[in-house]
Amino acid sequence: MEVVLRKVGRKSGRAVVGRLLRPPRKGSVVVIEFADGLHEYVTTPVKRVLQLCGEDGLDTYYLQTANSRYRLEVRSSESGVVDQPVAN
Repeated sequence: MEVVLRKVGRKSGRAVVGRLLRPPRKGSVVVIEFADGLHEYVTTPVKRVLQLCGEDGLDTYYLQTANSRYRLEVRSSESGVVDQPVAN
């Protein structure tokens, strides 16, 4: 599923766009694979996950990790990112 991950806060960087490999769950890391299939973006372990109501068919999650906060936007039609594991 296509996602966009953005850091939230004073030191926000560029957006990470790719395919979500691991769902955001408390205690695990979030892994996003880039379009080239060779590189991945991996966060530190997740402390909290907050899901917002879908706006315009877009699922939005706020994640707090050990040292960062992120906004995760799920762009595909699939829902339930947190509840369903993603097969590799």
